[in-house]
Amino acid sequence: MPREPFGARLRTALETRGPLCVGIDPHAALLSAWGLGDDIAGLERFTRTVVDALADRVAVLKPQSAFFERFGSRGVAVLERAVADARAAGALVLMDAKRGDIGSTMAAYAAAYVEESSPLFCDAVTVSPYLGFGSLRPVLDTASANGAGVFVLALTSNPEGAEVQRATTAGGPSVAQVMLDHIARENEGALPLGSVGAVVGATLAEAGVALGVNGPLLAPGIGAQGATPADLPKVFGEAVGNVVPSVSRDVLRHGPSPQALREASDRFVGEIRAALA
Repeated sequence: MPREPFGARLRTALETRGPLCVGIDPHAALLSAWGLGDDIAGLERFTRTVVDALADRVAVLKPQSAFFERFGSRGVAVLERAVADARAAGALVLMDAKRGDIGSTMAAYAAAYVEESSPLFCDAVTVSPYLGFGSLRPVLDTASANGAGVFVLALTSNPEGAEVQRATTAGGPSVAQVMLDHIARENEGALPLGSVGAVVGATLAEAGVALGVNGPLLAPGIGAQGATPADLPKVFGEAVGNVVPSVSRDVLRHGPSPQALREASDRFVGEIRAALA
């Protein structure tokens, strides 16, 4: 039986579990703050604690692949298990890989993250469109065939991103708006929500682009980067109902206590729900 499209599954998860994505970012400083070594044992303990604490209650978990890849094959093995365990507990898993390439290489990235037979198969993956939106076709098609989603970088939360994303194209609109227009076309007619999303930082003073793409809008930057749930309506306007707010450090810093992690994520869900209301 075909898997329900990612956009539909995401809408259900956000409504039932609350509008929150929690990043799994085991960087060295955070491992140290937890009293763990910056080694494979620390990585495994950290990751298992986060998954066990949150995967049965948070809508989306977002592991950042680089923090696992830096430990080589053993780190990737920890990531594989985290993905499988989180999905088994009911969380949607968004792999934050930001891959972008052309042709057979992009097809290989697609096979790694959104092909069901892969040990790293996730519900969605982040990608970079800056080799041209058409370069994403292998991952868009593979994801669609496997009921998975794709989040395309559009207006990111880092200030350096503006020099590319706010640049004006020969046709007039910004690069970011061109990417958003492509996303909107991918999602035409999808109900209740398309499966191709955009990454749009919650740290932006204002988006300044049309965000009505009929798809999810991943909003990093809440917490440590300075944005708050109260900023979401201003940044996203009429599209705020499709926002997937993402928090990493401001939840993870409450570990290693599983209960403290759960309480932190619950607080953010409550604050975000109040802001979106």
